Amino acid sequence: MAVTEAERRAMTRALELAANGPRGVNPQVGAVILSSDGETMAEGWHRGAGTPHAEVDALSKLAPGAARGATAVVTLEPCNHTGRTGPCALALIDAGITRVVYALDDPGAVSGGGADRLRAAGVDVESGEQADAAHTLIDGWLTAQRLGRPHVTVKWAQSLDGRAAASDGSSQWITGPAARADVHRRRAESDAIVVGTGTVLADDPALTARDGDALLPHQPTPVVIGSRVTPADAALRRHPNSPLFYDTRDLHAVLADLHSRGVQRVFVEGGPTLASAFVASGLVDRVLAYVAPVLLGGDRLALTDLGIPSIDRALRLEIDEWVPLGPDLLAIAHPATATDSPTEGAD
Repeated sequence: MAVTEAERRAMTRALELAANGPRGVNPQVGAVILSSDGETMAEGWHRGAGTPHAEVDALSKLAPGAARGATAVVTLEPCNHTGRTGPCALALIDAGITRVVYALDDPGAVSGGGADRLRAAGVDVESGEQADAAHTLIDGWLTAQRLGRPHVTVKWAQSLDGRAAASDGSSQWITGPAARADVHRRRAESDAIVVGTGTVLADDPALTARDGDALLPHQPTPVVIGSRVTPADAALRRHPNSPLFYDTRDLHAVLADLHSRGVQRVFVEGGPTLASAFVASGLVDRVLAYVAPVLLGGDRLALTDLGIPSIDRALRLEIDEWVPLGPDLLAIAHPATATDSPTEGAD
């Protein structure tokens, strides 16, 4: 049975509801219960670890038996395991739901499989509706499930000839206002913003996400990597969120600790040395390269040595999107050879 127009509208609404939930060890999920004639009966979303999942939250707003014959529209495949809460697939079956439409499969080895359980119980199941939008919403959680670490975006701004700064070290501003505003918006979509001590000492960045002079509602936690001491009066020490400091070059260890703190999306903009370290370590899921129509020359490249000895060993990227930003151009890309390995799903 094809997805109906009412179900498509319900999925759009479910994605909006999902965004209300917090990012953390659990995914953001939204659910809408539709009557047999396509009318919305109840809505729900997941409010964090240990709270009812979106499907159960929506069902809880209905009288016993009211969901019989109804359709559940959910942004993620209903889970199939018992953790701090029970399996959502079983809750839907017990409630008498006869059709489920969901966007994305659950990648968890334990939590996945809800669709099969529903079908085995005679429930009609349709998957893939607005999958791209659902993936964008929870890409950080999906990466954490597959790789056991946060989703990492590395950003840099460069001249047309690949330089991040002029020969005297000055770099403000290579790009124009539209590109800088885009950076701040993307900062606000992240959980942590990562720089090296070199950037802190050279630029004294505030590491906030701003709209002009105003702080945006969501602020990423500042993360500083390196052995040099951050001055007591550094701007980032006045950040709304307490900074995290890592005196190590072990990026895997840093990401593991951030993952344990519930960080899903990491935004790296700490200069050529740190950006290159993440790339060389194979820890990059997305690249944001802001290219300005200026020429600088010199040796201050946007990336340093990546340990690539010849052209046949080059790190190939796939372009997701080219975004014009005033006179500048943003390239959004991901590594073409990225590999994933499944881990167990969260509760």
